[in-house]
Amino acid sequence: HYLRTLSDSRAIIAAAEKSKHGVVIGSSFIGLEVAASLRARGLSVDVVAPEKVPLERVLGQEIGKFIQTVHEGEGVVFHLGHSAREITADAVILDDGSSIPADIVVAGIGVRPNLTLAETAGAEVDKGVITDEFLETSIPGIFAAGDIARYPDPASGDRVRIEHWVVAERQGQTAARNMLQKKEKFATVPFFWSNHYSTAITYVGHAEKWHEVLIDGSVDDGDFLVGFRLGEKILAVAASGREKESLEAEVLMEQGDWNGLSELFK
Repeated sequence: HYLRTLSDSRAIIAAAEKSKHGVVIGSSFIGLEVAASLRARGLSVDVVAPEKVPLERVLGQEIGKFIQTVHEGEGVVFHLGHSAREITADAVILDDGSSIPADIVVAGIGVRPNLTLAETAGAEVDKGVITDEFLETSIPGIFAAGDIARYPDPASGDRVRIEHWVVAERQGQTAARNMLQKKEKFATVPFFWSNHYSTAITYVGHAEKWHEVLIDGSVDDGDFLVGFRLGEKILAVAASGREKESLEAEVLMEQGDWNGLSELFK
């Protein structure tokens, strides 16, 4: 199974009702949220992923280990540093030859942007459809929005492509206004949240790389504000149990107040 559409979700729920053992391939947000949902339905759950720490690429090692501990506390078994070599009728065979019983297998291994239409039209593409700050492509009058749009991030100056539904929704609104000649830059601060049992992680901003991780509170206790700094700017903030500070961080990012953002960690 994959989880990309409402019908996918319904199919997983139906399969879970007659299953005892679930295997999730991938320790992404989708994968781990599926793992939590299957555990809530009473299935035993194993997670297989090549990473050493779940979600480390997005949230860093500290939060990644914390989320892993949360899942392990609910009975999830991790097989990190491994990949699935084969899926049989009743098991998943790993690259080391070991076998995990499986009545249902869900793959959460990411997606690739569908660039066929843009390429056919002659638009510039590079791991997404390249746009300017108005979400206009290299073809005048043609705009891109959502998961395929690779646009200039006002905070970092890099081109980014963000796969969050709120970003897609707001980009669609900006693109529509710019089709009406409004000349509105897309500068909305990205954000998302992810629930794992009773633990909620919020994330504002966007950091694909960082040189320093700032921590206020205790990650181990699930009460924290974590900032990802690159140069003089904190490009993203992740939080648990700190909803007020998370909202404050979002406002400061919208205002471009990088000094004020740093003050949250003093």
